[in-house]
Amino acid sequence: MARKKSDDKRQRILQAAARVFARKGYHGARVSEIARRAEVADGTIYLYFRDKEDILVSLFDEVMREHLKRAHEEIAALGGTREKLLAMARGHLGLLGGNRDLAVVFQVELRHSTKFMERFTASWLQDYFALLTGIVEEGQEEGTLRTDLPLKLVTKSFFGALDEMVTSWILSGRDYDLRELAAPVVELLLNGAAAPRRAGARTALAPVARAAR
Repeated sequence: MARKKSDDKRQRILQAAARVFARKGYHGARVSEIARRAEVADGTIYLYFRDKEDILVSLFDEVMREHLKRAHEEIAALGGTREKLLAMARGHLGLLGGNRDLAVVFQVELRHSTKFMERFTASWLQDYFALLTGIVEEGQEEGTLRTDLPLKLVTKSFFGALDEMVTSWILSGRDYDLRELAAPVVELLLNGAAAPRRAGARTALAPVARAAR
């Protein structure tokens, strides 16, 4: 029971940190503000984290550890490149689209610091790309994806499209379900942006595409 209460308090601090970092920015945020929002004493923060940097790093670590664990489990249960790419897209957009504060921290605050960006890229982003690269390789082997394009280009193009959808959602200030853009992003990767051959194919994704403009 004591461990459960301790874990709950730690999670409360991380959730409060996401809100404060999103509102004030990492450099403008104060540990005392995080403590106040988490409804704990200032000193309690230091029972769980060394400093403000450790809070931010821990936030990234915990979110990505859980996200990648779920992604690996889901991908392992699926067959076919399209289904796996769709699961990756929905997971990515759902994770950040479900928590605007977290999205701001990941899309904005993380990129303000070369040190944070390098650390994130060398750890969790590397693992994310490894999982995505495996799916792209399978797609090339089964003939779903072209083999004449560099693997890294295909992988990063897919990630870049998802990343930009999240950033646009944040900047728009509008409230729409980011996960609805997962299918169009996968469709773009698999079939490109050329005009469809069938008359009805173009209109199927039009309402969702307009929401992201």
